[in-house]
Amino acid sequence: MMAGAIPISETALLLCDLQNDFIHPKGAYARGGQSDATIAALPARLAPLCQAMRAKGGWIASTHFTLVPGKGGEPFIAEHLKQMRPFLRKGDFAPASWGQALVDELAPSDLMVEKIGYDAFWNSRLEWALRKAGIRALLVAGIVTNGGVASTVRGAHVREFEVTVLEDGCAAFSAAVHQAAIEGLRPVARITSIEQALLEITGK
Repeated sequence: MMAGAIPISETALLLCDLQNDFIHPKGAYARGGQSDATIAALPARLAPLCQAMRAKGGWIASTHFTLVPGKGGEPFIAEHLKQMRPFLRKGDFAPASWGQALVDELAPSDLMVEKIGYDAFWNSRLEWALRKAGIRALLVAGIVTNGGVASTVRGAHVREFEVTVLEDGCAAFSAAVHQAAIEGLRPVARITSIEQALLEITGK
């Protein structure tokens, strides 16, 4: 199906951080005035691809940025994140919360992995879960292109997964930043579109 002819049964659509607290109008980022139309449009754009992957026997994997709670439920928040996103508070991106969950339009995922940094492979069980599932190829989509997406794609590359980035399945808070990140990923991943991926999966 994709480059390298890895079958769809060994391929996962990896949805990076497409969570309610990032995207939903009632989520933490919208509350903090950080909503973005391009990012908000991703679930509807990716839904047909999710459906095709399920129908053809592929996997849906999702990464979930998580603020781990400490005493009294107060989250551990890195200093740089506190400065960038001062609106984050107790309960945001909490484990098993509505805000941490994958948006309804794309749910459910077959493999759900919590992450605490940009690279979803760092200090997580992502590689273990993918290997256990027999996954060798990844179609990567999500947010933000220059952050979690780029870091995770590079993490997958060094672990020798075959990686394809869906250019119009990713977004950042700036079109220019998004495009620069996509160009920077060309040496380590195949770049294609949702439409092309659908064509390769379904044949139409």
